Amino acid sequence: MLLNQFTLPVPDSNARKLTTGWLLLGLAALVIGGLFTILVLLSRTPYFQEIIPWVDFFRTALVVHVNLTVLVWFLAFTGVFWSYTSSTRCLACGWSALALCCLGTLVIVISPFTGESYPLMNNYVPVLQNTVFFIGLAIFGAGFCLLVIRSCLTAFDSDNQTSGETSLRFGLFVAVVASLFALGALLLSYLGINEGFEGLAYYDRLFWGGGHIIQFSHTQLMLVAWLWLATVSAANLRISPRVTLFLFILGLQPVLAAPVIYIVFDVSAGDHLFWFIQLMKYGGAIAAVPIGIAVTLAIVEKWRPAPGFEVERNALLFSILLFGVGGLIGFMISGSTVTVPAHYHGSIVGITIAFMGITFHLLPQLGFRRVGGRAARWQPVIYGSGQLMHIIGLAWSGGYNVARKSTEVERGLEQAMGLGLMGFGGLISIVGGVMFLVLVYLAMNPRNSSSAES
Repeated sequence: MLLNQFTLPVPDSNARKLTTGWLLLGLAALVIGGLFTILVLLSRTPYFQEIIPWVDFFRTALVVHVNLTVLVWFLAFTGVFWSYTSSTRCLACGWSALALCCLGTLVIVISPFTGESYPLMNNYVPVLQNTVFFIGLAIFGAGFCLLVIRSCLTAFDSDNQTSGETSLRFGLFVAVVASLFALGALLLSYLGINEGFEGLAYYDRLFWGGGHIIQFSHTQLMLVAWLWLATVSAANLRISPRVTLFLFILGLQPVLAAPVIYIVFDVSAGDHLFWFIQLMKYGGAIAAVPIGIAVTLAIVEKWRPAPGFEVERNALLFSILLFGVGGLIGFMISGSTVTVPAHYHGSIVGITIAFMGITFHLLPQLGFRRVGGRAARWQPVIYGSGQLMHIIGLAWSGGYNVARKSTEVERGLEQAMGLGLMGFGGLISIVGGVMFLVLVYLAMNPRNSSSAES
């Protein structure tokens, strides 16, 4: 017998269509981001390199790849969650937000082909110093702002909720609040940066505060996904909806403390950067640890998932594992080594696998064919195992002081072993990522999918 049910009901046709739109945007970002990975590799190929008219197309393609596979993918998936639970209020606002984000993404994609881009690999939102790129980023940002505003208005429109549903909806609302604070932080950073800053230093400070705060939004959405996936895979969750709601409130507290950093420290000061790191380091796990432990214990108690829900269970397991390992690596960081990307890759991939699991679960709710079979069961295992090897290899190399964002590596045996493990794990994770996209495509293909119920 399930002790607590954390699920969200199937919405009406309008919400399903809007949710599908956001999901398609996120999937398109992953597909096009993968194509830019190919361009990244070709830009280092001798013959192809000679026909590219841009001086640094390697970094140019890498900037677009990162923005598509991290920024657009994650923010599009917030649209999936918030649209799935939204009412019909201001439905035009929801479609307008999606249209703006789609247009902004398209402009970002074509921006590298409009001329020299002068790429900058700053944190959170790497940029191309290219007018077309900034136009695309601004359009996408306007769409996300509209999505956040609409989500604030529609967060509590549903009636007759179960206690578990109410808890999940509140978790989604906490993510909305965190996103509002992130947008506010971006504005404060823009207004507060000293005029002397330019280039990499400028954009690092511009996106630093908002970039850290938006991670709390992603984490809250991941926790909603954990509880939801645990429930549908028949884990006996012994954490009550009331306690879960309290933990969601607790997880918001670091976000509420962020304005203090802006009040006390100048945006351009080193202390401003330092305290946002501390906020993430010690505040990011406040809600994730207890909910993660509760979900893990529930899985251990009932290891075998409900028949037909093995995909959701495997995604849940590897999401918890990767997010936990990434968090632990964060406490090992010392200096600017590749331990830093090992930390955030673990955390980001943990969230991504949770989103993959929810995607598999939502497909039949949105009117598409359910994903099943051996390939589907193995997809989270392959992707998660590859990413685990990737981040362990990075952390290993960081322990031997391999510098971050540098191609100059001392080729000792230890460094070679770490980097080799990183590369091998990366190749395996690429296979898992391609499997995810193929499985979703086959499920959404009209020739394979059942029509949605009205």
